[in-house]
Amino acid sequence: MIEPTPATGVLPAVDLLPDVAGRLGEPLRRAGFTVDGVGEVLGADAGAALDRGEPEPAARAVGEGSPFATLVRLFLLGEARPADEVAGALAPVGLDEAVAAGLLRRCGDAVVAALDLRPHADEHGSWWVVSDLEVRPDAPDDGTGTADRAREHVLGTGAASLSLARATVRRPVGTLLDLGAGCGVQTLHASGHAAALTATDVSSRALALARATFALSGIGAEVLAGPWWEPVADRVFDQVVCNPPFVPGPPEVEHVYRDAGLGGDGASALLVSTMPAHLTEGGVGQLLASWLVTRADVQAARTAGDPHDGWDARPRRWLAAAAEAAAPGGLDAWIVQRDVADPALHVGTWLRDAGVDPASPAGRARSARWLDFFAEQDVVAIGFGFVTLRRTAAGVPGTVVCEDMRQAHGDPLGPEVEAWLDRVAWLRGHDLLDEALVVPATTALERGYTPVPPEDADPEDADPEDVDGAAWRRIGGTLVRLDGPQWRHDLDELGEALLAGCRGHLPLRDLCELLALAHGRDAEELTAAALPVVRELFLHGMVAPGADG
Repeated sequence: MIEPTPATGVLPAVDLLPDVAGRLGEPLRRAGFTVDGVGEVLGADAGAALDRGEPEPAARAVGEGSPFATLVRLFLLGEARPADEVAGALAPVGLDEAVAAGLLRRCGDAVVAALDLRPHADEHGSWWVVSDLEVRPDAPDDGTGTADRAREHVLGTGAASLSLARATVRRPVGTLLDLGAGCGVQTLHASGHAAALTATDVSSRALALARATFALSGIGAEVLAGPWWEPVADRVFDQVVCNPPFVPGPPEVEHVYRDAGLGGDGASALLVSTMPAHLTEGGVGQLLASWLVTRADVQAARTAGDPHDGWDARPRRWLAAAAEAAAPGGLDAWIVQRDVADPALHVGTWLRDAGVDPASPAGRARSARWLDFFAEQDVVAIGFGFVTLRRTAAGVPGTVVCEDMRQAHGDPLGPEVEAWLDRVAWLRGHDLLDEALVVPATTALERGYTPVPPEDADPEDADPEDVDGAAWRRIGGTLVRLDGPQWRHDLDELGEALLAGCRGHLPLRDLCELLALAHGRDAEELTAAALPVVRELFLHGMVAPGADG
């Protein structure tokens, strides 16, 4: 076996790559270098090991000599391979032109990958993605104690990109914009449901790699250069997806893929507040975003009794500007916080992401600069999540919801986003109080009890289903959704009784009146208290219209 060859740390020129890539798909497909092909040969165990950064099990599984083994070892395992072996695997693309295009680099009589080229797929398509190589632990030191990525480094199928792809609405649309496309991952996924694709980026290198990605996979897309909305200033789209440089930090650009140079959460603020202006009526925009949580916002929320603890203060200000951009239409907005980090954790995470050791002199200097910036802004936490926006018709009021979804959830999230948008639209045309509702089979009720010491036992506390006379005292109930986001809602006994009556026969208004009568409560007061709870359960898919709804 030929040992892996360390990367040089120098980004190869890629201007010629799109032309070469157009002829490269055929030999890759012929060799079986696809997601299915790699998965079949490697098997689950070796594939999982490779995903963990452990290449040796995969090397043993693929063997030697075949075009497939050559491509896996070259592009997925990072090995140098004999030049004649690589030439045979890539034919009819010549080895010299692959080197000239920046895809490969010669190392004596061997060849090593100069770019990351790997299969990628979802349930709708199979493609290849071209990006810059990940920084490996054995990459040469840059003289400062770090293995720093270049400023123009272009990411491939990273965690953020894949999470956005899984959260994206996939209903058929006429036009779709991938804003800040990078190497084009979101555009690939959109090719299955959008008739016309447009990809933009401020980085010429990213656009060259995107063109190569599209050429490899046979995807037709309009590719435009420029920052933010500038390349499409006067255009609107049925759908916009965006994985922007959303990482909050000082107003500088160390890495184009993550830093906007606007300082703080300026990139997220700009995109959320302006996106509706580029959506058609009914158009949907989705992006990853981060927001700063300041001490003042937290204190204000606690004073007001806001359960969000202040994290949504800044996003809501952005949404106010977004609503103006949507005029004369309205704006539906769903902001979901998926994670939150204190400033120290945030800084350490993104230093490591850039290949910087936080304990090195360079790492400590950068940490100090970032932490000083957050301290000056009085930042106590940084939130991260998904933003979904929909521009409604003129005169149609929108719905704005900000909520935490830090619990584990079933992927993909995209169908849940679609369902949320549908529920919001349904509520605009229906009065919940007039609807006969049902509780879906994907909803369960958990009940909590604590044991009662024998000396304190009271027959009224005993659960009739208990065994051997054990006494339990009930402490509450929780409604749980078993699929998708796995929402959880605490309920009191009246709430449980109300939902028990939701069987699609009686309108919610009648159920509330019957419940009030049975428990000696005022019907209007009980109904007013129940309606917002049921509405939230409806938006979370835990109650639904009956068969006639």
